[in-house]
Amino acid sequence: MDSGDGGAFPQIPVAQYPLNMGREGKEGTSNVLAVQLDAQGKVKYAVLARQGHSKDKIIYSKLTDLLPAEVVAEDDPSLERPSEDDVRETTDKTRLALERLTHTKIAAAMPVSCAHYIRYTPFWQGAAYNSGAKQRVIRMVEAQKDPMEPPKFKINKKIPRGPPSPPVPVLHSPTRKVSVKEKNEWKIPPCISNWKNAKGYAIPLDKHLAADGRGLQQVHINENVAKVAEALYIANRKVREAVEMRAQLQKKLAQKQREKKEEHLRQLAQKAREEEAGIRTQAAATDKDEEARKRDQLRYERHKGRQRDRNTARAASYKRSKLQREWERDISEQIALGLPAKNISGGEVQFDQRLFNTTQGMDSGYGDDELYNVYDKPWHESGTLGAHIYRPSRNLDKDVYRDNLDKLIKTNRFVPDKEFSSTDLTATRSGPVQFEKEEDPFGLGKFLTQAKCASKRHKDGRDQREEERHKRKRQE
Repeated sequence: MDSGDGGAFPQIPVAQYPLNMGREGKEGTSNVLAVQLDAQGKVKYAVLARQGHSKDKIIYSKLTDLLPAEVVAEDDPSLERPSEDDVRETTDKTRLALERLTHTKIAAAMPVSCAHYIRYTPFWQGAAYNSGAKQRVIRMVEAQKDPMEPPKFKINKKIPRGPPSPPVPVLHSPTRKVSVKEKNEWKIPPCISNWKNAKGYAIPLDKHLAADGRGLQQVHINENVAKVAEALYIANRKVREAVEMRAQLQKKLAQKQREKKEEHLRQLAQKAREEEAGIRTQAAATDKDEEARKRDQLRYERHKGRQRDRNTARAASYKRSKLQREWERDISEQIALGLPAKNISGGEVQFDQRLFNTTQGMDSGYGDDELYNVYDKPWHESGTLGAHIYRPSRNLDKDVYRDNLDKLIKTNRFVPDKEFSSTDLTATRSGPVQFEKEEDPFGLGKFLTQAKCASKRHKDGRDQREEERHKRKRQE
């Protein structure tokens, strides 16, 4: 948009550049070259190679520049030396050119130059012009310069350096086939440091070895290395043999243990089958008799021990000291020892040695969390302690229990209605009640035995009673 025939708007008081005319710093930045033609009308592509170089630089861009120079004969006139007149004429021309250059520089360096006088005749003549003078003589001198004046023009403008000259074409001889030896000789390993790797490259091991140069040296291996290697080989072989022997021994022991366990299970199965069939072997009878004899012997020893305690307690001095210790006991100790509660307190505090012989404290270890064994032993062996502590009052509970109060007190609780066979309630146990684990909880052995014997004969009433008797014994 412009005003009139392309001028600026006079109403706008701002510097305007119609069609970018007069704007500084808007030179063309395009690197497109104009097409130039030679005398024959062909495009001159040499302009591309000359771009960016000075006009005096020699650029080889034609095919004729690659052709060798024409070889002329020795008697050619162009190769003759110039005559003396030619030499003198060339020398004078060169001297005059150099003098002109030097005189110009010397005159510029002179502080004062000679004045020039000029005769001036004006075009207009008359009394009204030039004060009535027809001619004037003007003296032309150089104006004085202030030595402290800064430069008016920027002459040290930095221009980027142009591209270098294109490489000179080199004519090579025809390529020949390289031998393997020459190819190997030209393989020069790179210089690789064994300590530094700033770039963090993954360098192969063969490159390290090639740069190390150890392949160029003759390495001598000590004979002791072979001895050490042989000793290590022998030691390794012996260790392997020992490990194999140990493994075989463990395998044999495991096999024997497995066979022993299988034999034990086989005997148990045979014993169970015989018991189900009602056959009592001589070995089983002997084992049961031996167990009964051991129980009788233990029962006799405990009876003798109780008799010895009674005889010892009859002594006056020992009985007095024993009763005094029992009176001074704490309620927890009385309960632990199974003694009735006493309200008589003694003087000096004493302890019973039986409390220190038990391993029911912290040293016996913690029990399983899932195990319910709060009442692992009876509070008191006799039934009188419970009657004293938990005895109901006659006057308070008479309305509730009425005439059954005496019956409730005299009733022997915690006693089974039907006792187990081969048990003696008068005997004292050394530990809690022990139960035997059922060998055939699912009755598979009985089922197999009945299946075998069903086809042979039917059991009569005597055999059934015998089987029930053995079954009750096994459950007990």
